[in-house]
Amino acid sequence: MQRVETRLGGILAQEHDRRVTADRRAAALVSDLGALVRVGYRLRAALCVAGYLAAGGDPKGTEIVDAAAALELLDAGHLIRHDTRDGAVLRRGVPTLHVSHAAEHERHGWRGESRRFGEGMAVLAGDLALALADRLALALPARAHVVWDDLRTDRVLGAYGDAARAGEYQDDPWPAECLEGCGSGCASGWYAVEQPLLLGAALAGRRDLDPHYGELGRAVHAGWRLRGFLGGGQGFDGIAQLLREVLFDRDAHDRAELLIAEQLDRARAALRAAPLRADWRAELYECVAALTRP
Repeated sequence: MQRVETRLGGILAQEHDRRVTADRRAAALVSDLGALVRVGYRLRAALCVAGYLAAGGDPKGTEIVDAAAALELLDAGHLIRHDTRDGAVLRRGVPTLHVSHAAEHERHGWRGESRRFGEGMAVLAGDLALALADRLALALPARAHVVWDDLRTDRVLGAYGDAARAGEYQDDPWPAECLEGCGSGCASGWYAVEQPLLLGAALAGRRDLDPHYGELGRAVHAGWRLRGFLGGGQGFDGIAQLLREVLFDRDAHDRAELLIAEQLDRARAALRAAPLRADWRAELYECVAALTRP
């Protein structure tokens, strides 16, 4: 993963250096994005790399590094937009971009409405992240670019679906659909677990792994969503908190833990059936199983 970190730092530094003498404002926006990317969790990148190596991909390959870095930039762009839509104040322990830019506007007494200025600047930072992600993905081979295109589209439409359900008061916090086998319409897991694995397989030239990685991703995603519900993770506040505190007793909690264990068994079975490198099968399991732990 160190090569991914270096690639991320390199593309952001290169973009900053290109802009700093010509337009300090543009360089400042690059710096804003860089500050967010530097404290990322690298979840999707790690899954993509693990899926690639388990499929027999070349550890010295450069395409996997670009793909993993592109996933991190894509995630950063969507996080910025998500925070702006939701009016979030903090992200990873620091003020969100729409908040910090609104404060900058108000501090300097600039014209217009501070809130709208902050939201506009955050949207532009998100646009920049997506543009840089696509720049990295541009050189990917055709078989991997198909997965990338699907991932990009599914994430946007999944986010819309989540927002629409919440607005229509149809947003059930219990992840029943994920347990039943959600697909590309699920904004929370499809792009976060299954598609990074599929991207790694495509880069390794192993599309024969698609059904195995698909089953693995869906099982881990279901367990991850259950863990998020139990722990009150992102997306599981509000109604979910009420459900946990008022209606979810110890027996219900124990049943949920049993469901998580069943999803992990399902993930192990998917890995056992997959034609993978033996030394990476256990490594890949540990990588995905970590998502379901408290």
